[in-house]
Amino acid sequence: MRLLRSTDLALRVLMRLAVITDATPTTRQVAADMGVPYTHAAKVVAGLQHLGLVDARRGRGGGLTLTERGRAASVGAVVRTFEGDGDVVACEGANPCPLRSGCRLRGALRRAQEAFYATLDPIMIADIVTDPTGPLLLGLSRGPAAGD
Repeated sequence: MRLLRSTDLALRVLMRLAVITDATPTTRQVAADMGVPYTHAAKVVAGLQHLGLVDARRGRGGGLTLTERGRAASVGAVVRTFEGDGDVVACEGANPCPLRSGCRLRGALRRAQEAFYATLDPIMIADIVTDPTGPLLLGLSRGPAAGD
């Protein structure tokens, strides 16, 4: 199973914000720190803000902060939200699978997907930024982003 780029970035943004206690980086700064395009980071941050995991303030003194809800967020819940409820395989659509009426594969893959999420559910964002990850996140470059 492979996570969407937006899911991966959402987790990395949450992790980055979880270790920053003395500043409120902008979306551009976080994008530069993570080495991703600003537009992609902006979409992910908007999604995290909509979920109440990140507070984003514009203007002077603005920036991104992790909310208490974000710090306590389950990694499994974040992954589920960004990945969506879709099946691992596409059995329907324009070219439906001819085996769909008697196939056992889709059910097995769905159970495996749920087991994957169940493994991530008890892990909180705060749990995944402890040593050695936290210091690595703090050491990321905070140089100016392209276009600043």
